Formats: sequence, C-alpha cells, structure tokens
Amino acid sequence: MTDIVHHIPDHLLLSYASGSLPQPFALVVAAHVSMCDECRARLEAHESVGGMVLEDSDQIIVSDDAKSRLMARLDDAMETQPIYDRSGIFPAPVMQALNGLPPKWKSLGMGARQSILDESAEGSVRLLYIPPGQAVPDHGHNGLELTMVLQGAFSDETGRYGAGDVEVADADLEHTPMAEEGEPCICLAATDASLRFNAWVPRMLQPFFRI
Repeated sequence: MTDIVHHIPDHLLLSYASGSLPQPFALVVAAHVSMCDECRARLEAHESVGGMVLEDSDQIIVSDDAKSRLMARLDDAMETQPIYDRSGIFPAPVMQALNGLPPKWKSLGMGARQSILDESAEGSVRLLYIPPGQAVPDHGHNGLELTMVLQGAFSDETGRYGAGDVEVADADLEHTPMAEEGEPCICLAATDASLRFNAWVPRMLQPFFRI
C-alpha cells in the first residue's frame, strides 16, 4: 500500500528479523510488512545483514555425531500447517492466527468489540472493532503497545492513523483514540502489559476484558 504514513521502527524490524520479537508484536509486524513495501524492503535489508554476520562468524565445533543425528531427523514426519491468503481486510498473517475463520467477536460495550487471537506470558494480541465516531477511554500504558489499522481510521494526540498505519505506544503516551466517522475502525493490537485507564468504570471492567 502506498498511503501508509506510520511505519514499524527499525529496532522492532531488527528484533523481528532476528526472531527475538515476542509473538504478539511479531504478528503485528508480519501483518504490516505484508501490506507495506517500504517496511518489507527494510526488513529484507536487516535479514541480509544478519546473513552476512552469520557467514563471517567464527566456526562452531560440534560433536562428531551431530551430522548423523541431523540427517536421521530428516526422516521424521513433519506436521504441515495450512497457509492462508488475505481475506477482505485481514492480511494473511492475521488469517493464519484466525485459522482461516471469521473473528469471534465479544462485546466491550457501547458497540465496541474484541477478538483475542493469542494470550500468553509474552503478552496478548487482539482484533478491536470500534464504531464510527466512538472514542476508546482515555488511557496510558504499562508497557509497549502496537496498534495497526485494518479498516477505517482513528485519531489521537499523536496524529491520524489509516489502513496499514501502525501506532507505537509506550509508558510515555496517554491518549484517547477516536474512530473517524464513516466505516467502523478495525485494528490489530498487541500489548505486553495491561493498559492504564484513567476512569474508574474502565478500570473496574478491565479484568473481564483482559486488556
């Protein structure tokens, strides 16, 4: 997509290329890269540099039977995973996380919905559905949050985010994202810590919504 304005920062692309980025954030990066030519080119550059570093690394001594054990494992049965293509507004990595099925939306109240795709000690990643013109309650962050717009747009104190854009939020940001009028705003959001809501009602409901 050529209209993307907000991209993945280099340090997160580098972590993704090295395989060290936690899975919730890796899904957002994979979804963005599938839609963004600029970030895909930057990712390929990081991967090329990583390959050259490995080639120049010192040789590692392994045991004498390492090769034979590796060759023996090639005969092991491999579990194949289905590969999904983009479907509607959902990029292929999101369809993979959905196992090719539509999202299972659960109400957050006031017309807002969510569908949790994955949740672990590393964090969580979910789809969010915000009706047109509706705001997400004012909140801060106890960690990192990546939010990628899949449909519609939202605006907050840092600017406007349309389809394909990614907002990077950390503990320094407090904001009140508001969906634009028109079509509903659907986002892919990953966090590694709970949000810090300022109003008491969202704080009271937070354990039930796991956000």
